[in-house]
Amino acid sequence: MRGPKSEKATKVIPGSRTLLEQTKLRLGRFTSGFARDEDGAMLVFGVYVFLIILMVGGIGIDLMRFERDRAKLQYTLDRAVLAAADLDQTLDPEDVVEDYFAKAGLGQYLSGVTVTEGLGFRNVAATANADIDTQFMHMGGVDTLTAPAASTAEESIGSVEISLVLDVSGSMNSNSRLTNLKVAARDFVDQMVDNTEEGKLSISIIPYAAQVALPEEFLTEFNISGEHSYSHCVNFQSNDFQTAGVSTTAALAQTAHFDPWTYNSDYDNVLGRDDDQNGLESNTLVARPICPHASHRETIVFENDRNTLKSFISGLTAEGNTSIDIGMKWGTALLDSSVNPVIQSMIDGGHVDPGFNSRPAPYFDGETLKVVVLMTDGQNTTQYYLRDEFKSGDSDIWYNDQEDRYSIYAPEWDEYYWLETGDWEDHAYGNQEAITYCSRYRWNGTCRRWRTIPPEPGEAFAIEYPDVWAHVAMEGFVEDFYEPWMNDDQAWDDWYYHPRESVGSSTKNSRTSNVCDAAKDAGIIVFTIGFEAPSSGQAVLDDCASSDSHAFDVDGLEITEAFSSIASSIRKLRLTQ
Repeated sequence: MRGPKSEKATKVIPGSRTLLEQTKLRLGRFTSGFARDEDGAMLVFGVYVFLIILMVGGIGIDLMRFERDRAKLQYTLDRAVLAAADLDQTLDPEDVVEDYFAKAGLGQYLSGVTVTEGLGFRNVAATANADIDTQFMHMGGVDTLTAPAASTAEESIGSVEISLVLDVSGSMNSNSRLTNLKVAARDFVDQMVDNTEEGKLSISIIPYAAQVALPEEFLTEFNISGEHSYSHCVNFQSNDFQTAGVSTTAALAQTAHFDPWTYNSDYDNVLGRDDDQNGLESNTLVARPICPHASHRETIVFENDRNTLKSFISGLTAEGNTSIDIGMKWGTALLDSSVNPVIQSMIDGGHVDPGFNSRPAPYFDGETLKVVVLMTDGQNTTQYYLRDEFKSGDSDIWYNDQEDRYSIYAPEWDEYYWLETGDWEDHAYGNQEAITYCSRYRWNGTCRRWRTIPPEPGEAFAIEYPDVWAHVAMEGFVEDFYEPWMNDDQAWDDWYYHPRESVGSSTKNSRTSNVCDAAKDAGIIVFTIGFEAPSSGQAVLDDCASSDSHAFDVDGLEITEAFSSIASSIRKLRLTQ
């Protein structure tokens, strides 16, 4: 009979374990010991930190590479659209952008080019995108980074007001200067009109010599003294040159219409006859007046029609002294908003295009570029003007229109010199009434025979000074009316040198500097052109210009290059995005 197993039967005999059991036992003892040993803990932590640093550093490297490539892409795009937007660029704008990218090795990244252009402007917009492979970020699932670039460039003239201040003094007749000026100025007009959007350009042309003549309808809007209507110029005082504008309310002295330069006298009955009974022949105005009266010498105010401007330039003539200060004064005044009411009045009268009703625009309006182009071939010279007592009122010259005879009153003797007969009388010829007198008396004193002297035919009247000076040059005035009965030296002192005063070149240089400074302070850009000018004249221009690069010193046909360069400079090239 089989009974229960004894303890002896279940006991494991040492040395009798299997190989598998012995392996498990040893592995357990090893892992148990490793778990109790802390020597490997920092090694694991270091591995994790290293991985984190590697990841962060890799991201930084990828981002640096991205920014480098993005900046290169944007820089190339900016340069490309700027070049393409240049109005002087004759190639197709889109081709220009593509060529820039191709030569930079980035052609595959250019995604689009949009060109918008019209008269006086060109806008070029372009976009690009580049996918940049990552070196480290791809381990986190980011295989590429996209670098976008967009840029827009525009070149446009914008709103421009220009004053062309042109020297037409007598020296411009030398060395074909006037001819060359006309070519250059006409080309300038074409260049500006061709590259300016319609309605955004206005040009005033201010021809100057000894004075600047203004249109009558322009000058009558100012508070001018108005002694005559033969011509329309203003005598400024030194303090007037401290500002760019000309007040419409402050009193302004009108320039007398007189000729201090004509040194020949060939007058016969100098003042002539006139149906208007003023003793003056209207078609015998002085030949070389301080203030020109011809329409082709009067300032053109706010014009944009190329044919009108070019025709005016073609008709310019040169004569007289040089007043750079007065030319610059009116050049800046026509850019100053204070004359806006005057322009409005001229618009109402049909003399200026209604499109200029808001011009001159305010300074620094953010939209309008104001430019003066000042040109001279010389330097400031003497400016003459008449003393106030000789500008208005009756002169001492009396005229009998019916008999065409003159009498000159000598106040120091209270007598009249009859020019045609050389007689001295107590009245001007023609102002003697009929005289009845007794030619024979009786013994008792009564009159036996009466005689009557008939009145002198016609009637004499004093000619006003403005009418005298407008028809007789100062030298002719002295030689024909005063030398016949006065000491010659006294005649010249009293009637040639005394009636006139003058301003010299030094004062005029200071005035020019002051008005140029006022213009620049107001934001007006001043270009100057010295056209074969002497060093003293060039120095005045250099001081007047906005900078050294705005001043030109040219000879001969170089004047065309100067005007062309100025026209190009006026165009504003700007990056708008």
